[in-house]
Amino acid sequence: MVSLAKSVDTSHEDMIHDAQLDYYGKRLATCSSDRTVKILDVSGPTQRVIADLTGHQGPVWQVAWAHPSFGNILASCSYDHKVIIWHEGANARWQKLYEYDKHLSSVNSVCWAPHEWGMILACGSSDGTISLLSCADNQWESKVIKNAHAVGCNAVSWAPATAPLTVAGQSAPPPAKRIVSGGCDSMVKIWIDDNGQWTEEHRLEQHTDWIRDCAWAPAIGQPSLTIASCSQDQQVIIWTKDDSAGSTWQGKVMSKFDDTPWHVSWSITGDVLAVSCGDNKVTLWKESLGASGMVWTQLSEV
Repeated sequence: MVSLAKSVDTSHEDMIHDAQLDYYGKRLATCSSDRTVKILDVSGPTQRVIADLTGHQGPVWQVAWAHPSFGNILASCSYDHKVIIWHEGANARWQKLYEYDKHLSSVNSVCWAPHEWGMILACGSSDGTISLLSCADNQWESKVIKNAHAVGCNAVSWAPATAPLTVAGQSAPPPAKRIVSGGCDSMVKIWIDDNGQWTEEHRLEQHTDWIRDCAWAPAIGQPSLTIASCSQDQQVIIWTKDDSAGSTWQGKVMSKFDDTPWHVSWSITGDVLAVSCGDNKVTLWKESLGASGMVWTQLSEV
């Protein structure tokens, strides 16, 4: 059973759209329709705002922490078509590290690649494209996947940098770079980096309305590739694929909800899925062995 551990006063003046803890769980980044990003210290019994980041000219939809091996770095995306990457410098002062303004519409999702692949940020936009921003030797470069989703891209998520366990319990060679995305075309798509060119590898079609979020599960101890997606059709679908030649992606409806599920998030071990819905409910789900085989069951509700 999940219980409320603490509530946090973010000092935002409008609706909060996203909240993300950093790698160590000591700092919380939040973003809001008030056009700001706030960073709070939540390591002690009381919480305090330690940074108030202003730079967007529209609602800020999402934030994402980079791996700490790159420093204290946070990305944010907004309705103002911009992606801003923030860095904590000397004297704990946060400032802009980089700003990308080439999208033609709202940027709805940002996600950092596994740190093993370097400092790479994927960004999904309502202009239908996915941009990939990378930094090497303090130089930023961008690549764009054009026409990724008709009408717009709502979510992006990276595949893990480690392969699923084989039957013998040994990991396979490192996999290729992959991204899963979801869009207003009701499709979930998988993209692969083929010698520097991003191409569509798979198209997963089972949802009947806009995709709101998708999340690739960590590969720690998992026997197969797994993706969760949620849609305006009120369904969460779990997609799985054995990491073997010739196998295909299979979609299974985990549950149909009473309201639209807006966000899906995996536990660090990839065996528990959190789903947040428009009715302000968050539920936790886990797959277990039932009378008719493996089934997803609800563990708790917040």
